[in-house]
Amino acid sequence: MHTLIINNGYEALICGILSAFFAQVIKFCVFTIRTRKINFKIFTTTGGMPSSHSAGVMGLSASIGIIAGFSSLIFAVAFGYALIVMYDAAGLRRAAGKTAACLNRMMDDFYKHDLQAFGGKLKELLGHTPLEVFFGAVFGVLFAFAFHNFLLS
Repeated sequence: MHTLIINNGYEALICGILSAFFAQVIKFCVFTIRTRKINFKIFTTTGGMPSSHSAGVMGLSASIGIIAGFSSLIFAVAFGYALIVMYDAAGLRRAAGKTAACLNRMMDDFYKHDLQAFGGKLKELLGHTPLEVFFGAVFGVLFAFAFHNFLLS
């Protein structure tokens, strides 16, 4: 079965998806250990350590580099895409989360008695710190090499 997905687009795609999934699993475990509470919503939320967005795009990019070569045009495209996603996660989406937190505090002060009647709270945990993005990216690259070596065995 391994021969059907090794060294082709399926390997790269599966690697990107699995690295993002396992980053979410790590995030769930870290949350559970830190808070001593089980919260399955962690699997569908953004933000937190490590960044699953970074893990996914870097897992995909590294897998493409392993298969097509790190000097290939397709790797350059994938890596450029990964840089944009990671910049967005640590920049724009993080700023949007901070804005949401500020607006939530203002709404709490203004509508103390019935916040749900005005649409409820905004989602605050949207982006990542640069450290969360970095560790997500490192995880994605390491996962790509481990996944490729697993398929070779």
